[in-house]
Amino acid sequence: MKFTVVIEKDEDDYFVATVPSLPGCHTQAKSRDELSSRIREAIEIYLDAKGCTDREELIEMQIIDVETCRSEENN
Repeated sequence: MKFTVVIEKDEDDYFVATVPSLPGCHTQAKSRDELSSRIREAIEIYLDAKGCTDREELIEMQIIDVETCRSEENN
């Protein structure tokens, strides 16, 4: 299974990883290498706790691009 992971750096210089399609699934680490193994473990724990054995059991998040066209008159 593959999941989208959002990585940010917090004010304490920790890397924070969140899995948007798995609510509450997140972790942090001082390095990106450590973060990679920690988020993999967090995902496995999350899936085990939910009893998910098949990706189709999950509600997946989709990311789309939306373009808008606003005229200057509408400002």
